[in-house]
Amino acid sequence: MEYNGYEQEYMLQEDEWDRDLLLDPAWEKQQRKTFTAWCNSHLRKAGTQIDNIEEDFRNGLKLMLLLEVISGERLPKPDRGKMRFHKIANVNKALEYITSKGVKLVSIGAEEIVDGNVKMTLGMIWTIILRFAIQDISVEETSAKEGLLLWCQRKTAPYRNVNVQNFHCSWKDGLAFCALIHRHRPDLIDYSKLNKDDPLGNLNLALEIAEKHLDIPKMLDPEDIVNTPKPDERAIMTYVSCFYHAFAGAEQVYPPAHALLHLLKKLEDYRDYRRMHKPPKVQEKCQLEISFNTLQTKLRISNRPAFMPSEGKMVSDITGAWQGLEQAEKGYEEWLLTEIRRLERVEHLAEKFRQKASTHEAWAKGKDELLMLKDYEAASLAEVRALLRKHEAFESDLAAHQDRVEQIAAIAQELKYDQHSSSTYNQLNQCTSRTEKLLETIDQLFLEFGKRSAPFNNWMEGAMEDLQDMFIVHSVEEIQNLISAHEQFKATLPEADNERQAILSIYNEVQKIAQSYGISPNLTNIYCTITPAELSAKWDKVKRLVPQRDSALQEELTRQQVNERLRRQFAAQANLIGPWIQTRMEEILHSSADAGGTLEDQMNQLKQYESMIINYKPNIDKMEGDHQLIQESLVFDNKHTNYTMEHIRVGWELLLTTVARTINEIETQILTRDAKGISQQQLNDFRSSFSHFDRKKKGGMETDDFRACLISMGYDLGEAEFARIMSLVDPNGVGLVTFQSFVDFMTRETTETDTAEQVVASFRILAGDKPYILIEELRRELPPEQAEYCISRMPLYPGPDGVPGALDYSAFSSALYGESDL
Repeated sequence: MEYNGYEQEYMLQEDEWDRDLLLDPAWEKQQRKTFTAWCNSHLRKAGTQIDNIEEDFRNGLKLMLLLEVISGERLPKPDRGKMRFHKIANVNKALEYITSKGVKLVSIGAEEIVDGNVKMTLGMIWTIILRFAIQDISVEETSAKEGLLLWCQRKTAPYRNVNVQNFHCSWKDGLAFCALIHRHRPDLIDYSKLNKDDPLGNLNLALEIAEKHLDIPKMLDPEDIVNTPKPDERAIMTYVSCFYHAFAGAEQVYPPAHALLHLLKKLEDYRDYRRMHKPPKVQEKCQLEISFNTLQTKLRISNRPAFMPSEGKMVSDITGAWQGLEQAEKGYEEWLLTEIRRLERVEHLAEKFRQKASTHEAWAKGKDELLMLKDYEAASLAEVRALLRKHEAFESDLAAHQDRVEQIAAIAQELKYDQHSSSTYNQLNQCTSRTEKLLETIDQLFLEFGKRSAPFNNWMEGAMEDLQDMFIVHSVEEIQNLISAHEQFKATLPEADNERQAILSIYNEVQKIAQSYGISPNLTNIYCTITPAELSAKWDKVKRLVPQRDSALQEELTRQQVNERLRRQFAAQANLIGPWIQTRMEEILHSSADAGGTLEDQMNQLKQYESMIINYKPNIDKMEGDHQLIQESLVFDNKHTNYTMEHIRVGWELLLTTVARTINEIETQILTRDAKGISQQQLNDFRSSFSHFDRKKKGGMETDDFRACLISMGYDLGEAEFARIMSLVDPNGVGLVTFQSFVDFMTRETTETDTAEQVVASFRILAGDKPYILIEELRRELPPEQAEYCISRMPLYPGPDGVPGALDYSAFSSALYGESDL
């Protein structure tokens, strides 16, 4: 085997040691503890250990022993002398063995190890760990370090607050270790109770559980890991590799039944979250957008700067985070359902294996001892003939069992059990057993009885296994196939009964011959161990099991029919609700795009849609209830509809958000119309132009479409002028002109000056609907120059409801537009 890639890795590591000269003290401390514990986890198998890693390897003896333990191979005999050259010779033997495994050791010499050089000793042990504990790790198409990292990522993917990207900082809070343990042994740790802000507690918990229950010694110091900015990568990787070797070959460590119950509880928690906790957040998100839009409109009408939320709190940020949440929900639910199905099948296979293996072990019990007898050595020729015939009958019986052995082996392979069933049968053919000599006629009859009874007995045992076999189905069609197969089996029973009677008639013939010739009726059939009584008893059991199987299959058919009704019931609702949501969505979008009549008319229509949608909510709730029944019945597919509950949820949430947002847009247009003095006909004209040039129906005109719109209205645009206009209508530079921005622009273009009424309306907003305004309100709401201009020219308010210092903005506005003279 070639290790060129790893040679380069080792060389790079050695170059790094040479360049840095000394290890970081914190890393050296971590490596000492981890490497010492790792070495001792292997040396204890040989009844020894090390205490000081650079001292205890100096004579090379424990180093050679360590390599023998972890490789399972013998190294050359060590030198037992205590002189320096003896120690160097032993260390060289160890280094030569490492080199023979394809590892190129750079800058590591025996003299440095014998002299107790800490850096070189740690480097040598790391090389051994890489070669014997990490290099052979293979996951998908990656291996070694990358394979181990991929394995960790795959196993910890479903866990919150865990994101394994490396072998240093990703493990500092201890949650990644806890997630690895919980993924394989959820009975050992309650991950839901862990706190990311308690790294010491998490690390101590993981290390203690790994040592107590997984036989993985404590190789890390939690305080060192937490207090080091970047933990030592080699120490973390060494410890993590122990988890891989503990779990990778034993994926079924945790009893599947318990794991299945655990996951079903997780699924129930998720359903509670979707049903109870998330819906209020949908309304909060929608209300947040409405409040934001209304605030921006009022600020714009008041000629005040737009409100800019702090970084990360824009509506777009919240929308993006919401989409991320929905993706995470979908991935989590898919993972839960996949794991539930997998564990359900594993539990089914495990029980099936136990049943078949138990039956087979009962048949095989004692067979090897009988066949190892050497009674043929002192037998006569006739007795040997009888022994050979008996063995021939046994071979027939053995061949009949081979199919069942292969079935058991196939199940074991799927469960990754290490079965060695076939070894027993290889031994069965090595010798023969002792029997008694009988008369030739009786001998032939017994031989025929043995040859025919063995396969028939095997057929009955197989039939009993099949009749008691566990089954797992997910549809009416699947259970009907099992019922059909069972009916076909029942159709073979008359033929089987004929064979049973024929076999028993052979034995009855033997009894007649024995009576005719005065032979003892208690004859023993040396060719088989099956008696007529056993055949009859098994046949009676087969006949009892047939109606029991009928009942079980019919019960399952009823359950699957109930599930099918649930599917059809859900599909009937989904196939109505899905198109209903789509139709309402299209109506709302069309009411906005093809606006006719006044804004109040549009508002009334949208309110009707909103009322219709609210009144439709019980249909969604009923569908949620039916969906829960489906999931509780572990029904995961539905061929009667293309809609899933997730489709309906997303569509419903989008419909609620769209109608609320569209109502808000109309409210904003009404505010703008009233504040700017725009006629309804003007707004209709603006909407018609906007809809025409919103060619992609995205709710906004792209830059080129907006340019075409301006040209169609007679604007003579140069690049500079168009750039100025775009800065007004698209201040954020997103390349999209919204209807509101278009209306604002057209309002400025079509209304050269404000009227006194518009100015009064603006001051009334600033004054909070009071007939007067205070000096501090003007200074708070207006730029300094404008505020002082108004204060200096605005007369005192004469009304009886005024307060000291109140100013008359109505008189000021009239004077400003020439209607009076201040």
